[in-house]
Amino acid sequence: MELPDGPKTPPWLQTLQWIFRPLETLEARARGYGDTFRALGQQMPPFLYFSSPEALEAIFTAKTDQVSSAEGNQLLEPLLGENALILLDGKRHQRQRQLLMPPFHGDRMRSYGSLICEITQQISRRWVLNQPFVVRPAMQEISLRVILSTVFGLHEGQRYEQLRHVLVNMLEAFGSTAGFMLLYYRFLQKDWGAQSPWGRFLRQKQQIKQLLSDEIDDRRAHPDSDRTDILALLLAARDEAGQPMSDAELRDELMTLLFAGHETTASALAWALYWIAKLPEVRSKLKAELDSLSPDADPMTIARLPYLSAICQETLRLYPIAINAFPRVVKQPMDLLGYSLEPGTILLPSIYLAHQRSEVYPNPKQFRPERFLERQFSPYEYLPFGGGDRRCIGAAFALFEMKLVLVTLLLQSDLELASHQPIKPVRRGLTIAPPSHLKMVVKRSV
Repeated sequence: MELPDGPKTPPWLQTLQWIFRPLETLEARARGYGDTFRALGQQMPPFLYFSSPEALEAIFTAKTDQVSSAEGNQLLEPLLGENALILLDGKRHQRQRQLLMPPFHGDRMRSYGSLICEITQQISRRWVLNQPFVVRPAMQEISLRVILSTVFGLHEGQRYEQLRHVLVNMLEAFGSTAGFMLLYYRFLQKDWGAQSPWGRFLRQKQQIKQLLSDEIDDRRAHPDSDRTDILALLLAARDEAGQPMSDAELRDELMTLLFAGHETTASALAWALYWIAKLPEVRSKLKAELDSLSPDADPMTIARLPYLSAICQETLRLYPIAINAFPRVVKQPMDLLGYSLEPGTILLPSIYLAHQRSEVYPNPKQFRPERFLERQFSPYEYLPFGGGDRRCIGAAFALFEMKLVLVTLLLQSDLELASHQPIKPVRRGLTIAPPSHLKMVVKRSV
């Protein structure tokens, strides 16, 4: 069967539409061409979008000798480094994933619960009654402090302040459309000095790499078996051959955790607060569930609350932070839904379009947490963290953090929207986020 059809507009124009109006562009393509369509015209290799559960299952379960996930992520190498998990394939990917998984599950994750609640309380206590605050930066501050505390065990001090300062500046730069284009267009990656966009980025990245290297060196020189932060666990981790991660591997994985775990959680929290404040019935049901909690409820009990969990799931369904799962590049001829795909073909699994399928999610534009209480969705119908062997290793931790931050804020304050004007998602670098003008007001503080 011939490859699917797609728009005939010039590839450069399609790229600009994707950069500046990503969701509108995806929806228009789906209306015009269905579940599967071709992007960027007749450009070779072909770019093919898929969103049906059948296609996503086939892509996510394809053997590693059929498709490569790392090859499609190379634009992230300048940001994360060549040893980052998402840039690895085959045995190297499997090894790194096995070394990275344990800190994000089970008892290790539970130990971070009190810390997440404490950080949230400290930051929210600064908010002034009846004075609007911008939601996303506030959530960013919480998520950044959680990352620095849980990953590095850093709560204060010179290295903490330096990391926080440089990270915030770099994230803000890449959160802009111009910053995103720096990664997307290689010809813009020119170092014309410290004041040029790419030159500034390279110097900021070098600062972060040096700070991470200094922290790793300190830990190796002064091992402490009592430490429970994620870096301590990664330093102690050994693969099947008894080998630890190298310093370069550790540094690049830490860069990935800093970027992937900070931006995404902050956006998800901002969306969740928006929907809870905007929809009285959602707020009322959640309040009733929280009222049933005992005063000394532990973090794991909070994380198991059904309606709270449904709110978080629906938040990530309606506007998933990542629009697409990681692209897969076909390595050998394969058949997918009747299409004969040649090596080099790029497969783009669309998380956003999968979450907008009306036959799976009736009234998909409606924020309705109850849908997650009424039925279970397969990992090919609901995939906010991607799928297959590339599913985000921090998914459980991100949801855990999200739930604890929301409950801590809602038990401590009454938060209302500063404006009831509807908001629309905007591109923020590689992700989709609430707009910067979203503000809330503390009406009551405990």
